[in-house]
Amino acid sequence: MRTSIGFRTRLLCAAAGLTFAGLANTAAAQDAPDATELDEIVVTAQLRAQDPIEVPFALTAYTGDFLEKLGVQEFDQLSAFVPGFLVQNQSPNNPGFVMRGITSDSGVSTAEPRVSVFQDGVSISKSRGSYVELFDLERVEIAKGPQSTLYGRGALIGAVNIVQNRARPGVFDAAASLEVGDYAYGRYDGMINVPLGDDAALRFATRLKSRDGSVENLLGGEDYNSIETEAFRLSGAWHPSEALRIDFIANYQQDEASGTSFKSNFYLPSDPTTGAVLGSSEPWEGAALTPFANFDGGKTLGLDRDVWGVTGLVRWDLTPSISLNSTTAYREFNSYETFDADGLSLPLLTAAEDAQGEQWSQEFRLAYDDGGRFSGFIGAGWFREEGFQRTPTQFDERMALAQLGGLLDGSPTAAGRNTLPSAAYSTVAAGFLTAALTPLGAGALAAPIAANLKSGHIETPINSAELTSYDIFADVTFKATERLEFAAGLRYTTDDKTTGYASSVANGRSIAGGLLAILSGAVPPAQVPGLLAGLANPNAVNLPANVLPLFGLTSQPTANNGDFVYQDLEDDGFTWRLTARYALSDDASVYANYARGRRPQVLSVSGPSAPLGAPTFNVIDAETVDSYEVGAKTALMDRRLRLEGAIFHYAYENFQTTIQNGTTFITTNAGEATSYGFEGQTTYEVSDAFDVFATYAYNHSRFEAGIFDGNRFRLSPDHKASIGATWRVTAGDGRIEVQPTYTWQSKTFFDDNNDLPSLQTRNFVADLVQDEFQDSYGLLNLRIRYAPNSGNWGVEAFGDNILDEEYIKDAGNTGDALGLPTFIAGRGASYGVGFTVRY
Repeated sequence: MRTSIGFRTRLLCAAAGLTFAGLANTAAAQDAPDATELDEIVVTAQLRAQDPIEVPFALTAYTGDFLEKLGVQEFDQLSAFVPGFLVQNQSPNNPGFVMRGITSDSGVSTAEPRVSVFQDGVSISKSRGSYVELFDLERVEIAKGPQSTLYGRGALIGAVNIVQNRARPGVFDAAASLEVGDYAYGRYDGMINVPLGDDAALRFATRLKSRDGSVENLLGGEDYNSIETEAFRLSGAWHPSEALRIDFIANYQQDEASGTSFKSNFYLPSDPTTGAVLGSSEPWEGAALTPFANFDGGKTLGLDRDVWGVTGLVRWDLTPSISLNSTTAYREFNSYETFDADGLSLPLLTAAEDAQGEQWSQEFRLAYDDGGRFSGFIGAGWFREEGFQRTPTQFDERMALAQLGGLLDGSPTAAGRNTLPSAAYSTVAAGFLTAALTPLGAGALAAPIAANLKSGHIETPINSAELTSYDIFADVTFKATERLEFAAGLRYTTDDKTTGYASSVANGRSIAGGLLAILSGAVPPAQVPGLLAGLANPNAVNLPANVLPLFGLTSQPTANNGDFVYQDLEDDGFTWRLTARYALSDDASVYANYARGRRPQVLSVSGPSAPLGAPTFNVIDAETVDSYEVGAKTALMDRRLRLEGAIFHYAYENFQTTIQNGTTFITTNAGEATSYGFEGQTTYEVSDAFDVFATYAYNHSRFEAGIFDGNRFRLSPDHKASIGATWRVTAGDGRIEVQPTYTWQSKTFFDDNNDLPSLQTRNFVADLVQDEFQDSYGLLNLRIRYAPNSGNWGVEAFGDNILDEEYIKDAGNTGDALGLPTFIAGRGASYGVGFTVRY
């Protein structure tokens, strides 16, 4: 358990302090409102305040209070209740945001996001910095379809907008909540809003959360998939006049976690010293993962991540109909995650990702709305970003050759389930080399070459990126009649990019890398005898590069064993949208829209094909999508029943996807793809005592050309649904609320290759079994709470996944290239209780 006594003490003391303060002021608290869970909401998806019915595209919006009652703390929990939206959480450092079948998750510094994530109007879309805690929120809005004219260059297929509670002048407010549960779970949320006179205020909010891992560590030590998060927010507001509002928001979050349970499903977890079997291969059962000792300077399995940023917001009403908005921001993330990429009890491969990013942005927007026929805005923005990704890897070359030869179990004829003890692989590797080199007439060199194999070969590829982007945009709405309106938007973006790449071997050449070059036929026959003799030399690891090539195993070093090589790219393009909406009444409308989304060109880079060679830079054409959507929204029965539905069709050109080349991942053009489907959502306040809500999405996303022709998009279930209800019962001088929710999704693949053996020819070891997918499954949650009618406190009991559904949230990963796909288990059943107090 990573949670220290100090953290627990701070959590409980802070909770007790705010709880005491709240209880001491109970007499001053107002009675709790007798409202249903499904209150009205105002959204700003089109950068102006509107009823969701007035927005001419598919939009899901929830208030922060509603999400808190659902128990939603993170994006993956939120996405379960949003049609057409899915978030995969491998760890806080490695999320996947999926909108209508399109995934945005790459950690490569050159990657362009497809789904924009915004925090108070600022893009936080870079994968390694985008996963933030959801607390003290005003609301969350999820807009579907290309939204780049509204949200910016990264909103190829949609945008998520987190609107945090800001400081409120003239109001004192404070609240605290504490939850505890199994797996040593503890969560504390606290908030205080302090007025500074009538026109200014400060607000502070925090979340402290920890939980033990859910997958047992069979070798002792921390269990896998634990979490420890500390998040803080300080905001200030100054409203010197009705016409001018200035807000300042600072966010900081730190995440620590034990190792992610990348677990092999083929070889059983075992003791690496004795080979004794310790457990089963099921992903949700115990794992025995063995990283290299002193990896990358002493790093152990797990995550250490810091994300912080500051934002300044200014709104100045120049006239009653014209306003100027300014958004200024700086943001930074630093993350280091170490993982056991082979999923075995053997120290075959340990890898890490060291990712860093900085961004600066400034946007001005001039809006016009006099209540007449025309309204709209024009604006300009500047965005600067610098990114860096370092991925050190360490191999035991003896074990790597044993796996390449199918000999991890020691059997040359029949694959087994058990690996051998670590000490056995020197002999196994020598046997493999004898069999491999004898046909070349070099069997006598097998023993001296085997003696040179390294128990810990280290190589480190690095990619970097710099981006400077400018854009101008405009959007206008025209009311042709009282009921019919049209809107059009256009954005022009120009990018200046620089991509860098370097790779090095840290402790001499890879003997196994040289052997693979020979055995794969990459070396001319005339050179083979000399290379084999060099690899058999007792000093082979450290011979000069002019005597023996400085081989890497999976990443060949650049010149001088680590020189950076850079290349530039300039790119520009337009995106646009056209919409039409007809108001059938004040409470019903139908709409149609067409939009062009664009993912900018990517300057992709792959390592040298030969030691000390030059990396290869490839310009991946801009990905475009033409989106068509028609929908309807209505509120019936005194607005107690809300219904929304949309049908959409997407056509993609130059679809950018990621393929695995060895143990690295590169971006490539997969050609054409299409996606179509339906999304619907409803809320129904049946009575003062009962309400219900539900969502459903059908999404048919398929490739239509290229190497993935006919395949499903990764992380894209064809069907996804949720349903929930709240039942309120009077109990003495208070009420009990019972809130069950059920979320479900159909079969999901975790890679665009759909784990087809024919598409994994680039792997070092062929994957001949299609098993990297998750069949349909559903999760049932239940929350029961009590609150007095005249008090400011409440208690709650909750259970998540109470049916203890067994499922995986990811499969394949880096180990797939070695014929060792790994599987990450979803969380099983968990339970807890909570207490909330508010002044």
